[in-house]
Amino acid sequence: MPAPEVRLVLAVSLDGRLAPATGGAAQLGGSGDRRALEEALAWADGALVGGQTIRAHGCTCLIRDADLLERRQQEGRPPQPAALVVSRQSDWDQDLRLFQQPLERWLLGPHEAAPAGFDRALRLTSWPQTLAATGCARLLLLGGAQLASQLLAEALVDELQLTLVPQLLGGPHSWLRSDLALDSRGWQLVEHRPLGGEELLLRYRRT
Repeated sequence: MPAPEVRLVLAVSLDGRLAPATGGAAQLGGSGDRRALEEALAWADGALVGGQTIRAHGCTCLIRDADLLERRQQEGRPPQPAALVVSRQSDWDQDLRLFQQPLERWLLGPHEAAPAGFDRALRLTSWPQTLAATGCARLLLLGGAQLASQLLAEALVDELQLTLVPQLLGGPHSWLRSDLALDSRGWQLVEHRPLGGEELLLRYRRT
């Protein structure tokens, strides 16, 4: 199977942080960023998200805007992309909002079978093999930083979609690990647009 196209989508502070120095949710991004996120979700077949991120927030992101839902319906696609949760954990709290959300839930990790609450399990061997085994043509990478760092380190991210939010947060919570070794290839700017509220969307493709 061919490898899917992978797009990383994040809202980050001007100093590249995902959360305040003390930790916890930063609630970055306004209504314009939310629309950009939903457009990316509408583009995708599946959305990769780390297990720690799911446990912290309790759920994944959904498409809400009616025009995007209608577009997916016209294309013969499910209303929501599948949630591809990356985790070694097989015992999940079924009260998490994730398990009430109207989408398919896949678990990627060392699992032979799908545990309760998940529709499918994919054994995570190597990232290239596992991503290809999803059968998805387009994957959205929603984080967190550990998962994003792993895929960037293996040069498996084709596109970056970053919303710059006019805040300075400081602290250690960057969107990439500080010890990450990356290849030297650059990125080409393919889109930039204001989102309102002094926020700016930047979209880059790997050269």
